[in-house]
Amino acid sequence: MKVLVATSDVPFIHGGHRIIADSLVKALREYGIEAATLYTPQNRFGRQFAAYAATYLTDVGLAGDNARIDQIISLRFPSYALRHERHVCWLLHRMREYYDLWPDWKARLSWKGALKERIRRMSIHTADGYFLRRLTKLYALSQTVQGQLLQWGNLASDVLYPPPPQRAYRCESFDDFIFAPSRLTPLKRQDLLIKALSLKTCGLRAVIAGDGEQHGALASLIKDLGLEERISLVGHISEEELLNYYARCRAVFFGPRNEDFGFVSVEAFASGKPVITCEDSGGAAELVEHQRNGFVVKADPSSIASVVSEVAGDKGLAERLGEAGRARMAQLTWDQTVRKLLLEA
Repeated sequence: MKVLVATSDVPFIHGGHRIIADSLVKALREYGIEAATLYTPQNRFGRQFAAYAATYLTDVGLAGDNARIDQIISLRFPSYALRHERHVCWLLHRMREYYDLWPDWKARLSWKGALKERIRRMSIHTADGYFLRRLTKLYALSQTVQGQLLQWGNLASDVLYPPPPQRAYRCESFDDFIFAPSRLTPLKRQDLLIKALSLKTCGLRAVIAGDGEQHGALASLIKDLGLEERISLVGHISEEELLNYYARCRAVFFGPRNEDFGFVSVEAFASGKPVITCEDSGGAAELVEHQRNGFVVKADPSSIASVVSEVAGDKGLAERLGEAGRARMAQLTWDQTVRKLLLEA
């Protein structure tokens, strides 16, 4: 059996969609399936329709050896525009600027720009509704994505949470730092953690890993608050370094705004560490149970500072919450995920 995993892509960005595509292909191969990845174009603003058209016109019926491709699994807009008689979409997200991020994004446009983008938005909504209704099966990455499908399009779906990527997770210690790995963008809200550490002397440091356009702003904030000795911006890190930080941290902070899912929570749990997240973090907060395997708090520095201080003063609490998170991850397996995506009973 040949299965093609399709997701859209942009140059020089290695986001979560690539990680899940790679993890899914690996899991399919371990299940005994011939699997490969197809990257479809995404294109920049103003050229999205060309990406939809190019994807729609792409032939995914035959492999390079002229053997039949039995199924495709698409992940991200507009890869679900591909045509195949057995097409399962495990939706990561649609074009967020035309959906949940539309109000904020529109507010930054001129009236002419807003008018033009409103027309494009209506067209994209129409195209998405058409393509997502032609599928064999539609899964949503999280309850957050499922809710958005119902809100914009009245599209029914089943939730299928992804397991952590296949890595050598481990728990070595609960050292005196909070780990926050993610792209440095406004939506990831690393500034909340920085401001939280300025409010209380909790004895914990923070390590913020990742690259992005917010690096300069976050570095300036750290300097302005006099936290250079307590907060490290370590930039891009290798997989080995990522696993090492997970293994040694006291807890993990991941408080994005309305995230579709985000692997940080499940990777932290796989490493036996509790997660600090926010009530409005969307899919990132769906697997976190307050005071059971982590903390779900208001998206303000004071609330975050309070729970940081709590785990700072009680290492045993961090250990108990982390173990509960690890037990939660035992319920998510790639074998189970593959079976569902292949539509097996």
